[in-house]
Amino acid sequence: MTDTTTRAVATRMPERMHADRETIDAILDEALFCHLSYVVDGEPRLIPTMHVRIGDALYLHGSTGSRPLRMAREGLPVCVAVTIADGLVFSKAQFHHSMNYRSVIAHGIARVVTDETLKQEFLSRLVDRIATGRTNDCRPPTRKEYASTTLLELPLTEVAAKIRNGPPSEEPEDENLPYWNGILPLHTVAGEPISLEPKVPIPSYVKSWSPAQAGDGRPDVGRSGARS
Repeated sequence: MTDTTTRAVATRMPERMHADRETIDAILDEALFCHLSYVVDGEPRLIPTMHVRIGDALYLHGSTGSRPLRMAREGLPVCVAVTIADGLVFSKAQFHHSMNYRSVIAHGIARVVTDETLKQEFLSRLVDRIATGRTNDCRPPTRKEYASTTLLELPLTEVAAKIRNGPPSEEPEDENLPYWNGILPLHTVAGEPISLEPKVPIPSYVKSWSPAQAGDGRPDVGRSGARS
């Protein structure tokens, strides 16, 4: 269950907040990367990284030499954020320009995963996160590569989504001003694939790639509290 604690509750425009896991999971699964924040010696740190949601937890990967991953061996307080920009909102007034977006903020204690089966599952899902089916279409990691990768687990218990979707908020007195207002939709789209191995045909999952297709499409595996 999602714990709507003070940190997970939006204090500004709370009507945009969504605490249901269906909405939260959909945003986490579509977003291609996240930002991980933590504190070192009283100073804030922020790094972008790829993530995978498996059941009721978020998993992030990094090098065994990474500072946050070394710190997380004893448990590391973190905040993780993902944002998907859906459109630019143009108003007749400068003040009311905005952006349509979907975002998720998660707080909690991240810990290093020691379960080898889960770590292997994550690495496969991370590759399939780039494009469904890619795991079976490339070389698996060597022992050295596997050993050099650390995995963080953040339970999705203190988490909430915030969404803006709609036209600009216009002042009544601005309705007749001669300025264009409206929405410019934004989408992540793929360009033409660039082949580095001309003798190998471009896979269909590359040709048809889209953000919605980038998830691994597999059901959640058997973790405590995981949902299928």
